[in-house]
Amino acid sequence: MSLESNNVTHLLKAWSGGDQGALEELTPKVYLELRRMAAKYMRNERAGNTLQATALVHEVFLRLVEVDSVTWQDRAHFFAVSANMMRRILVDRARAKGMAKRGGGALQANLDDVPEVASGSRDREIVAIDEALDALAQIDARKAKVIELRFFGGLSVEETAEVLKISPQSVMRDWKMARAWLMAEIAD
Repeated sequence: MSLESNNVTHLLKAWSGGDQGALEELTPKVYLELRRMAAKYMRNERAGNTLQATALVHEVFLRLVEVDSVTWQDRAHFFAVSANMMRRILVDRARAKGMAKRGGGALQANLDDVPEVASGSRDREIVAIDEALDALAQIDARKAKVIELRFFGGLSVEETAEVLKISPQSVMRDWKMARAWLMAEIAD
């Protein structure tokens, strides 16, 4: 683990213990990485979109600050929780636009476009993937987490392996199997 990761982990644990000064010190250390994750989502958004990457990061921070009961394990745990929050924000946004029902016809969601599917024209696909991901989590929670971290969190294979404490090869194996399962589920 790098010195920076150790420092972030130390600050997360201090924040969990109620040290608000740790949160102030932590924020600039994690902000750029969260911004990078959010930017991956938003890179294909149309001009004038109401949700920008910076706003997504700020919404994640607002939600993180409100959470009292999290005992942060390490940097990877923080980014996994953040990825889950980004997923929730994007799905809630898509649903708020009236896209909750898939309607007729199969969706053409492409899970190879990690995570570029977050364009305004693809809100239905985000909701459909979210619903399918919830179903997958009932069958295989780890595979669902791999999809969530890579697709909604924008994490690399190596970062996902670090979060889940598995090998990059296991991440790729889970990714391929879960992606195939999700595509079949969405097509139904």
